[in-house]
Amino acid sequence: MKGPKIAFIGAGSVVFARTLISDILSYPALRESELCLMDIDAERLKMVAELAKTMTSKHAPSVRVSSTLNRREALDGADYVIIMIQVGGLKAFEKDIYIPLKYGVNQEVGDTLGPGGVFRGLRTVPVLIDICRDMEGLCPDALLINYANPMAINCWAMNRATRIRNVGLCHSVQGTAMQLSSYIGVPYEEVYYWVAGINHQAFFLEFKHLGKDAYPMLWEAMKKPDVYEKDKVRFEMMKALGYFITESSHHLGEYVPYFRVNEERRRKYCEPRWFYYQICQEAWKPHYEQIRRQISGVEPVEIRRSHEYGVMIIDSMETGTIRRINGNVENTGIITNLPYGCCVEVPCFVDKGGLHPCYVGDLPPQCAALNRTNINVQELAVKAALEADRELAYQAVLFDPLTAAVLTPEEIRKMVDEMFEAEREWLPQFYK
Repeated sequence: MKGPKIAFIGAGSVVFARTLISDILSYPALRESELCLMDIDAERLKMVAELAKTMTSKHAPSVRVSSTLNRREALDGADYVIIMIQVGGLKAFEKDIYIPLKYGVNQEVGDTLGPGGVFRGLRTVPVLIDICRDMEGLCPDALLINYANPMAINCWAMNRATRIRNVGLCHSVQGTAMQLSSYIGVPYEEVYYWVAGINHQAFFLEFKHLGKDAYPMLWEAMKKPDVYEKDKVRFEMMKALGYFITESSHHLGEYVPYFRVNEERRRKYCEPRWFYYQICQEAWKPHYEQIRRQISGVEPVEIRRSHEYGVMIIDSMETGTIRRINGNVENTGIITNLPYGCCVEVPCFVDKGGLHPCYVGDLPPQCAALNRTNINVQELAVKAALEADRELAYQAVLFDPLTAAVLTPEEIRKMVDEMFEAEREWLPQFYK
């Protein structure tokens, strides 16, 4: 074996798996890798395995592809473990969204904070801890690359409960930088950015074009109605805090108490809707049809390098090529005015030695204050997940900014109790 073994846990996320496989095949140093695809859904696993073999046979025949329903088999001897699981699937996701909606908590995405994010964390953390326990015996030196939400809750829990090296990855930093470049009308390749905070709520502390501060250009762009309408929530928060925030307005509106407390305000700031649960119900169909055509040879599979950080990290660790990414890591004094031990999203350099988070120091105080409102929820959710404590889960939702703006403590308890009963099959640890 000349290349690393890369295990995909949750490879049945077929469309995202295709993106990462394409990334792997785009790097010459990884064209002799071993890809081991694992999922609990045999049908979707079969599809992604056939797709992977189609892609490798044409573009990198030295890559070895295997698939398994057995997680330990996938992890055995792995050098990198990529996590892309969704515990409970759409069945649980539906309950995360529609039970809170019945109570007036209107979530657009519901996978990071709020009732949906907390319960997704309660379902996901035990599975991640089990994976880490397996890794401690089967591949203790492997790097775990986590794409599963709720990112901060998941990574914080793994850092607290296991000794497996891990990094949480999201495309919101580079994705937002691309959007900002388009808003000010310059090529993405010409901008520089320094971004730090927490996942889905990190701040563009520096945003430059050709070495000059580009914030004046962004403030001017915001005055254009067609630009402002694309990102109303984030521009309103930039007015309030002075810094632009990562992730979309759809996400950000869920993490603050200002924009979704009633239907009138939601329509003013959060239209058009981007209702992720409904998107997940339907959007996969054309992608799966395309994948079936690609497997059958009717449509070619093009190898394109995405802007995802995961395979960049693997290539840097294999070749020594130095790159800078933004990763979710344990706060060991990196951001000095956020709680020690929480999960922060910061610039990291990557080389053969792995990830090296960059020191940030203090965030602007108003930015740290906003982050802390979310970290409060994350901390309680992590403790609830690790200790299987229903009261802590209730308290996590109790301090969620949006939920607290809509419901009384008694109403929140009633909602949380209903969610526990509805999701009982994925939360057995709370019923022992």
